[in-house]
Amino acid sequence: MKKKNRIVSSMVLLMVLLLSCSPKKKELNMDNMENNKALFEAVSKSDIQITAEIITKNPSLELKNNQGRTALMEALYNGNNEAAKLLINSGADVNAQDNMKNSPFLYAGAEGNLEIVKLTLNHGANFKIYNRYGGTALIPAAEKGHLEVVKLLVNYPNFPKDHINNLGWTALLEAVLLSDGGKVHVEIVDALIKGGCDVNIADRNGDTSLDHAKKMRYKEMVKLLEKAGAN
Repeated sequence: MKKKNRIVSSMVLLMVLLLSCSPKKKELNMDNMENNKALFEAVSKSDIQITAEIITKNPSLELKNNQGRTALMEALYNGNNEAAKLLINSGADVNAQDNMKNSPFLYAGAEGNLEIVKLTLNHGANFKIYNRYGGTALIPAAEKGHLEVVKLLVNYPNFPKDHINNLGWTALLEAVLLSDGGKVHVEIVDALIKGGCDVNIADRNGDTSLDHAKKMRYKEMVKLLEKAGAN
């Protein structure tokens, strides 16, 4: 009886192996490869109709090209929000990083892409994933003058508004240090203060945002920081 059971088990295993190597299985794999390739091509061409059609065929949304980009990341680099929204709503990972350590969430923040920032926040944006400078989405948004993104993130629950990047800077420090002191950046400094950022965090040289604002003669920033208790 035991011998018979062993024979039956061996036959079942053989059948499984044969099925796994069957032409049908290979055909399915080929179909998946073609769909994945077609998805990248459609996204690169900003063809939203074809992109939508391919998604219905269940391609791998997390497959990456030689630059480490998923189809979603490719869509964002191409400025194609419609394809990006379609991919996110279809389950694409908003935290998948490419070879430059950009993720859809981080990149959208750095580019001031408010629509995608909002969508990625609603689809599980991870605040513990950082860009190549060790920074959050808020820091480059503050530096580059993306006021609405700054307002959204600095007031978003549990967002690390005082995170210090690899350069030793917070969003507030960068808003002063790397700006021209103009109207938009004054408003960003104001938004960061109102959002609860610590005005007294110093850089590696011991200089605070107020110190830098004074050195650069950014009078409006100085007023805001002093009013907020900066020293």
